[in-house]
Amino acid sequence: MTRYGEYVEVRKDAGTHVAELVLDRPKAMNAVSTSMATAIGEACAALSADRDVRAVVLTSSNERAFCVGADLKERNRFTDAELGRQRPYARAAYTGVLQLPMPTIAAVHGFALGGGFELALSCDLIVADATAVVGLPEVSVGVIPGGGGTQLLPRRVGAARAAELIFTARRVAAEEARGLGLVDELVAEGADRAEALALAARIAAHSPVGLRAAKRALRTGWGMALAAGLEVEDAAWRTVAFSGDRAEGVAAFNEKRTPEWPGE
Repeated sequence: MTRYGEYVEVRKDAGTHVAELVLDRPKAMNAVSTSMATAIGEACAALSADRDVRAVVLTSSNERAFCVGADLKERNRFTDAELGRQRPYARAAYTGVLQLPMPTIAAVHGFALGGGFELALSCDLIVADATAVVGLPEVSVGVIPGGGGTQLLPRRVGAARAAELIFTARRVAAEEARGLGLVDELVAEGADRAEALALAARIAAHSPVGLRAAKRALRTGWGMALAAGLEVEDAAWRTVAFSGDRAEGVAAFNEKRTPEWPGE
């Protein structure tokens, strides 16, 4: 277990190769302050460099919320100049999660609003429990989604649906969120973390080289013309095809045993 600043904790399970990135500012419902944003960025940088981690689950220590977004009490004290200086730290937090090279899963319960929902959208998959309420309400306080929301949401639900959700600033409860594709899996109240960790463990059982290459192909190919996307896929395939993981995977299949991935 490693702490990053006061508000972020990383727990690693050596047996499953899964890391849990815990948002741990419970008294503020994980409102993202400058110090918390800095810690998220630092934790993501460390995880990105950790070759033993094959999947990451983003969780919350607060029972009522995943994350309520930016710390508006802190923002209210900022001058324009201070807000400008804070922006790179905020961006580093969201891009840190988005650019993690291994598969990522958000475990969402309670409120995931504004920057909180953007942290979830930055993950590859979102598991939500029945208490989840998600949304991007930024225009209601005079700003816009600035943690990737205007780009990530339409990639999930299409341009028109994203426009409706962002322009109205409305909050979406769990059942509707699942129906709209805002979350990927809906589970019983209180089961989001356990299900996300179990899903991450199933993912992490596979080739770490393959997982990273598959994610790279998926992410890089977003929005590209098909021909260009296929070139991206081919480049990612080549990084795996001549790897130790590929040799071990084929050998294990033929020998009818569980692979022991070298991770290279």
